Amino acid sequence: MSKAKTSTRWDLTARVLAAILGGYAAAYAATAFLSVYLPLMRSDRVVFASLACFVVYTFAIIYAFAARSALRVWLVLAGATALMALAAYLPSDFGVRP
Repeated sequence: MSKAKTSTRWDLTARVLAAILGGYAAAYAATAFLSVYLPLMRSDRVVFASLACFVVYTFAIIYAFAARSALRVWLVLAGATALMALAAYLPSDFGVRP
């Protein structure tokens, strides 16, 4: 028989902040990433990326409360945000952007 894990105030606060701030950052980075790399016309890329950011934000919020620990939520959201932002904002002088 397993005992339900009780969450502390700190854990709940960390999850709420991760959902709000980390989710926003991940959605922002996903929008930038998709608006650079989607194989569509520029205007279509921006519209699709802007609409897709709501999906990313929703998944980030759901993940913030479904993950095992608040630390894991912060690490996953920060890592995904950093990777997408780095790929989106790399200078085109390096020849890595399409």
